Amino acid sequence: MKFILNVLWLILSGLWLALGYVVAGIICCILIITIPFGIASFRIAGYALWPFGRTTVVRHDAGAGSAIGNVIWIIFAGWWLALGHIITGIALCVTIIGIPFGIANFKMIPISLMPLGRDIVPTDEPFAPR
Repeated sequence: MKFILNVLWLILSGLWLALGYVVAGIICCILIITIPFGIASFRIAGYALWPFGRTTVVRHDAGAGSAIGNVIWIIFAGWWLALGHIITGIALCVTIIGIPFGIANFKMIPISLMPLGRDIVPTDEPFAPR
């Protein structure tokens, strides 16, 4: 079932959202100081391509650097990526079949706003990094 949902997700919105994350990652990798943001963006792009069967968990060993980095991320890239999830989620919720995909888009908003200090893990082991 996860495979079918992921394929439908890829067709309906995953490809476009992942492309947005890849563009953000490339822009962040241009400057040396923003490479951690680019790496986080590429990691989320993979999650945006194939989200069903995976989830995000907060890393408890992430420190103040992740918090400061998340504030910088929200200012420069996070708000427009979150806006993309909101617009896509609303558009998908218009149809009955698209409602689960719209809800999945809404669930991706927190990681699009604050990607640092989070890990993407399979749903069968959501407490693995702890």
